[in-house]
Amino acid sequence: MFVDEVKMKLIAGKGGDGCTSFRREKYISMGGPDGGSGGKGASIIFEASEGLKTLVDLKYHKIVKAPKGENGKGKNRKGANALDVVLKVPTGTTIIDDDTGLVLADLTRDGERVVCALGGRGGRGNVAFATHEHPAPSFSELGEPGEIRYVKCELKVLADVGLVGMPSVGKSSLLASVSFANPKIAAYHFTTLSPNLGVVELKNKKSFIIADLPGMIEGASQGIGLGDRFLKHASRTRILAHVVDMAGSEGRNPIEDYEIIRKEIVSYSEKLASKKEVIVANKMDMPGFQENLEKFKERYPDKEIFSISALTKEGLEPLINYLAETLEHLEVEQLYQDDEYESTIIYKFQNEKPYTITKEDGIWVIRGEEIEKLFHMTRFSEDEGVQRFARKLKGMGVEDALERLGAKKGDEVQILDYIFEFKD
Repeated sequence: MFVDEVKMKLIAGKGGDGCTSFRREKYISMGGPDGGSGGKGASIIFEASEGLKTLVDLKYHKIVKAPKGENGKGKNRKGANALDVVLKVPTGTTIIDDDTGLVLADLTRDGERVVCALGGRGGRGNVAFATHEHPAPSFSELGEPGEIRYVKCELKVLADVGLVGMPSVGKSSLLASVSFANPKIAAYHFTTLSPNLGVVELKNKKSFIIADLPGMIEGASQGIGLGDRFLKHASRTRILAHVVDMAGSEGRNPIEDYEIIRKEIVSYSEKLASKKEVIVANKMDMPGFQENLEKFKERYPDKEIFSISALTKEGLEPLINYLAETLEHLEVEQLYQDDEYESTIIYKFQNEKPYTITKEDGIWVIRGEEIEKLFHMTRFSEDEGVQRFARKLKGMGVEDALERLGAKKGDEVQILDYIFEFKD
């Protein structure tokens, strides 16, 4: 089964909890804290692999949850880090954040990796909080929650030349004739249900990859037929080889067929439409070819046209040599622009608060990534942990901000799903 698009929910592993422990040994008084920190939670990583050709392995994994880190223990024993989860995808796979639409990574090289959901750090044990002023802290942290992301994986096949054109014009036959590929060939439309790749080797030992993209019809760019699913695969190609049944063997008009597909390509993407194009006039072994070819050349005098017969293999060598020579002088285009990628730089502004406060149904609601992370990592069963949480909020200016907004003693304050009472 060929699968080229999958949506997934990624849940990275939570960090292990820190330990609250004190050294207790015979003849040793005032042993002090010895609670170890938790281990790091597992991250979720995508890795490109040349051995894969489809995303079918991910199709049945809608939710991927990574393991948590091991909890810390007494005697300063740190919890073990969880092993990262590695998901292998074909080269040519783009990972997109489904919420923002930004590209996380475009994996085009074998073994290339990207961390898409970061595991939480381990909570610190009470020994980590010991200071000269407070040598015996009786609190520790819980592990940090792992990152949660909704992603879309899109496969766009890696090929130098893409064969496009109407169904049954001979794209699969051409691919089979010039490469070692064995595409399915039959005398009915839409024989090709997934892109087929073949390696073309020249006499001078040079080679390039050619892709047979499934047949398109009018309206393909709007979702009619199969073309809309596979137009995106042409985006990585450097040359579009437009195959035309120049003999009109099914009673069709070659010029009309070309113009229909060209219109769909332009509608789908101006960038795709601007790629280098060559016309492959197929079926030169059939009657009516020469007459239609002359009309085509009259209509498009500036087009580069190669006459071939995929069946008899006549005219293939000049076409292959031209494609190989042209590829040598074409630069590899960047598929995505810099502003389409998710930035890894975090900008912090001096006057920007890391939280928001709103009043909803009489309750003061505090939202903010840092505050929510602090909340998740606090043990509210330990008095000193609660006091530290309150100090942190005060240090971030939350208490002052609430008072400025008009919060009174006894008002309810909500963080996530928990409600507290505001105290002066």
